[in-house]
Amino acid sequence: MVNNLFDDIGFFYDLLYQDKDNKSEVNYVDSIIKDFGNKGKTILEFGSGTGRHSLHFAELGYKIHGIERSLSMVNSAKKTQGFTCEQGDITKIKLNSKFDNVISLFHVFSYLTNNSQVKKLLINANYHLKEGGLFIFDFWYSPAVITIKPEVRIKRFSNDQYSIIRIAEPKILVNKNIVEVNYTFLIKKILTNENLTIKELHPMRHFSIPEIEFMCNETGFKLIKAEEWLTGNKPSENSWGVCLVLKKI
Repeated sequence: MVNNLFDDIGFFYDLLYQDKDNKSEVNYVDSIIKDFGNKGKTILEFGSGTGRHSLHFAELGYKIHGIERSLSMVNSAKKTQGFTCEQGDITKIKLNSKFDNVISLFHVFSYLTNNSQVKKLLINANYHLKEGGLFIFDFWYSPAVITIKPEVRIKRFSNDQYSIIRIAEPKILVNKNIVEVNYTFLIKKILTNENLTIKELHPMRHFSIPEIEFMCNETGFKLIKAEEWLTGNKPSENSWGVCLVLKKI
């Protein structure tokens, strides 16, 4: 029984999210980039996972480099022309290249549970951007989390190698704007009939738009767009995921 965040589920991460429409999400981000007249085709991705988004960006002609802290996920990533990745801390890593865009998708931003981490990430995104470059990311939106409230969820996944039951049990830390999601993975290896249990604790912070905007102003960014993730609607108490677009100034 282990609890190292993401390292231990890296080998079946893609199975867990096989139904996630990464291509539509990439097309959505691509449209944002084009809407703001950013014709540059280089992207730095903070929290690239196994490259599920990056591969689609490469198909659209972008040259994308991913940073991912989980070594097992980096090792599981499918490399292709236009996509490279490496292990690293997205709040600290310093590369010798500047990029037209920095992105951080699938609520990676919400894993930053204190203000110091948020500011370090914003500063690091700014450092890696060319002048006028965009930082695009999504996060858990406080009004929705407070209104809808997370609940216990059970999902089942399977392929020819694994049969997995995932139990997600949330604990709400009201005064910290954090939800601690306790994951239990009950895994059966089909070929060997071996059973394995993995436990992980995922602390997720939810944010309001003004608090992020305040930190943007302190780290060399201007907030230029805020909308519900994928739909483009105005954020509301039903918008669990919100997308922000920041411009380096």
